[in-house]
Amino acid sequence: MVTTTTHVRALHPVPNGEANPLFQGCQLGPFSLPHRVVMAPLTRSRARQPGNVPSPLAACYYAQRASAALIISEATQISMQGQGYAWTPGIHSREQVDAWRQVTNAVHEANGLIFNQLWLVGRISHPALQPDNMLPVAPSAITPKGRAFIENERGEGELVPFVRPRALTLEEMPYLIKQYERAARNAEAAKFDGIEIHAANGYLIDQFIESGTNRRSDAYGGSVQHRARLLLEITEALIPILGADRIGVRLSPLGKMNDISDDAPESTFAYVVEQLSGYGLAYLHIVNPALEQMQKGEKPEPYALHMTRLIRNKYQGTLIVAGGFNADTAAQWLRDGQADLIAFGRKFIANPDLPGRLRANAPLNVDDPATYYGGGEKGYTDYPSLEQDRGEKAKGCVDQRWR
Repeated sequence: MVTTTTHVRALHPVPNGEANPLFQGCQLGPFSLPHRVVMAPLTRSRARQPGNVPSPLAACYYAQRASAALIISEATQISMQGQGYAWTPGIHSREQVDAWRQVTNAVHEANGLIFNQLWLVGRISHPALQPDNMLPVAPSAITPKGRAFIENERGEGELVPFVRPRALTLEEMPYLIKQYERAARNAEAAKFDGIEIHAANGYLIDQFIESGTNRRSDAYGGSVQHRARLLLEITEALIPILGADRIGVRLSPLGKMNDISDDAPESTFAYVVEQLSGYGLAYLHIVNPALEQMQKGEKPEPYALHMTRLIRNKYQGTLIVAGGFNADTAAQWLRDGQADLIAFGRKFIANPDLPGRLRANAPLNVDDPATYYGGGEKGYTDYPSLEQDRGEKAKGCVDQRWR
């Protein structure tokens, strides 16, 4: 059960007590959490068409995972311009808001807590996904390496080369912020407990922050103070709508996803994190700089650990770290004070009751990458819980109404 309390700043390292610090309670903004296992945002490309509307199956999917200390929803485009992949849900139409309310109701009925991750992809898109087949937008007109995932004329998913985006004009910047304001109000109307600003993984805000994708010479480019301006303006615009303690921000320092890079990541992210620290946000959520090494079971590189420590020292609030963790490494990072909460992604795909399995040291289901994106209940709501494995509970939801 999640209960509301007054805000208490996170303390680190985790105090001694229960042997596994993953299962000690903590504060997250105004919320008192029963443990520290967070469900990371996971794109699943199962929104109903037309309209990119969350399906009834999504309510089942998230409710199954309501034992997470916090669910961060899949990335949700804040406008038609914000879409970068086929079949991803939005939060900009009345139908989408009504559908998301069914999701949040299901999570709350299961005593869960859920934030909506707000997303504008920038250049990581394609005209086939944009209104009126317009070009994707970006801070600078630099074509990313890689391919976009679109729906072709046969209604099938297809990978096609990215195109050269259009550089945003200075006059358009206030409109971008208005898109986030509308999305935040819509998330509140959909009864989300809070929102997360997606400023990671090479999407639009990250494209502004990092020098490899931002070649502007105006008030949104050049110095790190200018490159961070869009994120800080968005954050300041949303605080009056939701309150700072119901807002999180996600960053990916040293990330490489979507052809992102920075000439001086240490100074860039030190500045961004230090500025965010002053807002009293619910949390800062970072993609683990040591993700690649930890996923392979390797020792993290010193530079990756240095970046993690830098952020830990610069951010004076609750820090969530996601990526590459198992039960043992998650517990150790908490003991060492390197994080306040740990977010799991792929393990939550296959294990709807992941916190219970970790607490019981039970075997984990293995996820099926072939079912990550698109489809129906297979690989989505049909992974069994421990109770279902034991025959103590009925099997999961089955619903083919995904398109």
